[in-house]
Order: sequence, then C-alpha cells, then structure tokens
Amino acid sequence: MPEIKYKRILLKLSGEALGGAEGRGVNAGTLGKICDQIKNIVNLGVEVAIVVGGGNFWRGKYGHQMERTTSDYMGMLATTMNGLALQDSLEARGLTTRLQTAIEMRQIAEPYIRRRATNHLSKGRVVIFACGTGNPFFTTDTAAALRSAEIEADVILLAKTIDGVYSADPKIDSTAIKYDEITYLDILNKDLKVMDSTATSLCKDNKIPLIVFGIDEPENMVKIIKGEKIGTYIK
Repeated sequence: MPEIKYKRILLKLSGEALGGAEGRGVNAGTLGKICDQIKNIVNLGVEVAIVVGGGNFWRGKYGHQMERTTSDYMGMLATTMNGLALQDSLEARGLTTRLQTAIEMRQIAEPYIRRRATNHLSKGRVVIFACGTGNPFFTTDTAAALRSAEIEADVILLAKTIDGVYSADPKIDSTAIKYDEITYLDILNKDLKVMDSTATSLCKDNKIPLIVFGIDEPENMVKIIKGEKIGTYIK
C-alpha cells in the first residue's frame, strides 16, 4: 500500500462545488469527478468523512426577508439533498457509505451519533454528515470543525473554488498574495475569509490542521493524502 500522510480525514465540500461552473443544482460530471477521487483515497486505506454544504440550492442570504432560523433550516434540508447525491454517486462506484443528519430523518438517513460514525469509519465506510450542526446561526464550516474534533480527524481538507488562501480575493485584486502556510491566529487577525470566525476559532482551540485547496482539480485530494504540498496549510 502506498505511504499516506493522513489516516482519517474530514473533507468539507461546499454546495457550489457540486454545482459545477454555474454553482447551482448538482452537476453530474462534477459530482462524478469528485467521487472518483474520493474512491481513490479510500482505496489508499484512508478513512473519509464528508461535511457538505447546501449553497447550490439555498443560502441564508436568499431568505433576507425571512426569519433567520427558518432560512437556516431550509439550508439544512439543502445539505441533505447534496448528501443523498454524494451517497448515490459513491455507492455507484462500489463504496459503502452512511449518511448521517444532525436533524432526524430516519426514513432516509441515520441520526448523527458520534460512536456510530467512528465505527463506520473504522470499517472503511464513507460517512457523510448533513444538516450542519443541526442548529441555526451556525454554518457548515463550523459543522466541519466540530465533526472533525469529534471523530478525531487528522486533518480537514477544505475544498474551495480558488486554490488556497490569499491576502485578498484574487478574482478581484490581481496583487493578492497566496499563502503557502498560515496560522489560525493570522486568519482571525487579518480577517481573511477562509471560514467563518466561529469555525476558525474552533479549529484553533482544538489544534486541527486544515488544508485549503482548489476543487477544480479534484485529484489534488489524492496528492495531499500522499504528502504533496498543495494549496494552503493552516496550523
């Protein structure tokens, strides 16, 4: 078996990442490419957990005239749809999966139970976490940090539409500088929009390393697992 740097990972996928170029709905081609690489990672002997967002279907900002809690719960339902799409695509590739939701939906998924999740992982099953933390006012980034701490993941892989952390938005500012390595404290002090501040603080307090990489090249996931320096390493 090839040497791997991380035994158990948590992959954070945004909903937009599943939506392809338009960032809306589920793009079958994009979903397939991502799941192909997840399968490659599992075949290396890595235990994989996934937290998925829902921005390709619903974002809190869409409900600006709606009560915040209602809008956030709608977003949680959106993450469940993405979780089902991931589950179907992964199982079509021969992987065994479990979808767990922070809000009970027993007809379609298991309720989130930490011990059950870690047991699935130890048996080589891919575990998909949906519904965020199950609470309004918390993002799926925070859910990724929380679940990572709970399952004792070795690293969080944060898939973005850009290839790392920059001093500014490189799509707007051509002078933006890319960081190869940065600390959580620097991210908070510089107010860099990598994750929300709650998620960043949770990772910092629990000493969870995080790697930000570009999802437009899904094979980067395999390279990271094998120890290649891809994207930005946050410590």
